[in-house]
This record gives sequence, C-alpha cells and structure tokens, in this order.
Amino acid sequence: MHIDLSGHTALVTGSTSGIGRAIATVLARAGAEVVVNGRDRERTENAAAAVRQATGNSGVRPVAADVATEEGADVLLAAAPEVDILVNNTGIFSPVPVFDIPDSEWRRYFEVNVLSGVRLARLYVPRMVERGWGRAIFISSESSVMTPTEMVHYGMTKTAQLAVSRGMAQSVAGTGVTVNSVLAGPTLTEGVRQFITELFGEEMPFEEAERRFMAEGRPTSLLRRLIRPEEIANMVTYLSSEHSSATTGAALRADGGVLPTLIP
Repeated sequence: MHIDLSGHTALVTGSTSGIGRAIATVLARAGAEVVVNGRDRERTENAAAAVRQATGNSGVRPVAADVATEEGADVLLAAAPEVDILVNNTGIFSPVPVFDIPDSEWRRYFEVNVLSGVRLARLYVPRMVERGWGRAIFISSESSVMTPTEMVHYGMTKTAQLAVSRGMAQSVAGTGVTVNSVLAGPTLTEGVRQFITELFGEEMPFEEAERRFMAEGRPTSLLRRLIRPEEIANMVTYLSSEHSSATTGAALRADGGVLPTLIP
C-alpha cells in the first residue's frame, strides 16, 4: 500500500515532541504539507526544522499557539486557514491520587485534552465538508477504555474524546469527511521515559525498567514492550489517506494488545 498525501495540508497539535512529532514526520514523509504546533515559539520552530531535515519536505512550517485557549485556536486558524487533515494530539498526563485532584486540575485536563480538539474541529471540519474531503483524528489512549487508577482525570478526558469523535463523525455523515480516534497504548515518549525512570530510579538501566513497568504496570500487553511513537504515527497516516475512506466514527487500537477486549 502506497500512501501519497501530496496536495494535502495537515495540522498536528502538540507536535514538538513524542507522538505528535512522530506523526508530523511520517505525514511529511508521505508528502503532506505539515503545520507543526506547540506553545513555545523557539521549540516549535526547532521541531519544524528537524522534521524538514528528516523528511526533505520543505512544506513543513511552525505555528506557535496554545490550542487550549480560544486565542491560540484563532492564531492557528489565521496562520493555516485551509487544513485537510487535523490531528488533535495535544495532551497532558500526570499520576495523582484521584481524591487529591482539585477542581482546577479537572478543568485544566478537560481544557487541554478535550476542548482543544473540540474547538479546532469546530473551526476546521465544516471547511472540510465544504470541500468534500477531510480527516479529523483524535489521539486517544487505551486509558479511554481501561481507566488508570493513578490517572483518573487523564482517563476521563480520553474517554470523552471517543464520544466527541463518534458524535462528530455522525454529524458529517456522507460528506467525504471522516472522524476517528486512535487508542494509543503505552508509548516510549520523553514523558513516559521520565515517568518510568522516576518510578524505578535512575540507577536501574532503562531497558530493565521498561520490562518491569510492562510486566508490573501493563501486564496485558501482547507486545511486552513500549510502543514506539512511529508505530502510532503509521496508524494516523493510514487514517489520513484515501485508503481509509470506509473508516469513520471508529476507535482504532494501536495499543500493543494491552486492552484485554475484542473491541474498545
């Protein structure tokens, strides 16, 4: 299967590192013009330059904006008014005992993880409908189905994304626009590496810490290792292409088999 995204523009939020940056890189490699987004201008510019260098795609450009705010969404819309592929990847996570989470954190997690994607979809998806083609993708998590005890507030936002993406898909039925979610499993990002290192201590080699984390913390994983960001990006790139035209309103698993269910 050859995926050619030439002629399409993709916006990937939260793409200065981790899964988002991997998605931006693979989309650019497939020929899409890519808008790299982050809150910090210098970091966003550096990430876009790195993606350009890695892919040879001169159509990669940075737009620094905080998508958790209305003002940030307006900045993105002004800088990139025509987007064919919207990847709502921005997200935060942190382990906190559920009864210690204050109202302000519940609100912050909802604003960043859920409302940012809702807001951008509201701005971009109707324009896709007018053109008769488009892709909106929410980067969710296995935590949407299997709520992590140590991060209930995070799990709540990931579950909300599934409801939002399904409802939006129903709203654009028959238009040529698809809306889907990707359930990313435990992935080796900078944040996860730090989390595991703090969990087991810096003196333990990371490879051993990774094995222990998967065995003790994610024992249902069939991969028995952390997923690499590029593996999530490959699923997103497929969903961004013409080949996925019959897939919409779906929650697709790229979870390494960590969910012990047949369907999400």
